[in-house]
Amino acid sequence: MCAEPFKGGKLARQAAMLCQDRAFQSYLDKRRRYKQGLTEAQLPDGTHNADDARDWLCAACQIQSRAELDHDSTAAATFRRIRQRFMKWKQLTGNKS
Repeated sequence: MCAEPFKGGKLARQAAMLCQDRAFQSYLDKRRRYKQGLTEAQLPDGTHNADDARDWLCAACQIQSRAELDHDSTAAATFRRIRQRFMKWKQLTGNKS
């Protein structure tokens, strides 16, 4: 018998909106450049899209689907930290997009 799939709630919706946010996608571009020591020519802004953001977020939270955020307290805590760091970056850089 198959287990019921997770239903997404508030956190899953927040994660979906975050992944659609161009500023978050840009944040991932800049973060990856910094972490891997790449130049903007090697990894230009606009490289990450919504699908890439979803894949990155799921990997970072160690989940298969954003719906799991509402059912896994460890993944939820990781998501909140990611969102908090992004919001801080956005505020510091004055990124309004």
